[in-house]
Amino acid sequence: MKQNGLELFVGLFIVVGFLAFGYLALQLGEVSFLSARKSYVINAEFDNISGIKKGAAIQIAGVVVGQVRDTWLGKDDLAHVALQIDNGVKVPVDSMASVKTQGIVGDKYIQLTLGSDEKLFADGGTMVDTESAVDLESLISKFAFGSVKK
Repeated sequence: MKQNGLELFVGLFIVVGFLAFGYLALQLGEVSFLSARKSYVINAEFDNISGIKKGAAIQIAGVVVGQVRDTWLGKDDLAHVALQIDNGVKVPVDSMASVKTQGIVGDKYIQLTLGSDEKLFADGGTMVDTESAVDLESLISKFAFGSVKK
């Protein structure tokens, strides 16, 4: 009888261990379907989004407030980005989105500079006041070959 009790205890210990491991893996992996965060989407139009990928961070004043949900090339030959922003963050319609880099060769992200208008973007709104990515390669080649104007 003592052997069966020990086997039951070890079995329960293993099951609880696997459940705890699964829970931690999902929490640390930031699985989106388990999070209770609600969000809305604003579309932004850029001339160039070089390096922005799905899942890239969206920041306001250095604080992550969302992520890039999707990118696509529109019929207008502009790069379109779907910005998924947390519900608690209100974005005025005169705000600006910029493509930035963390450090010289770091990850690309979208920096939102909030405006002061009282009217806010609704879910599915389109932001056209944007600043595209700086192409370092072309900038360096222009400087190296003397075609940069002062």
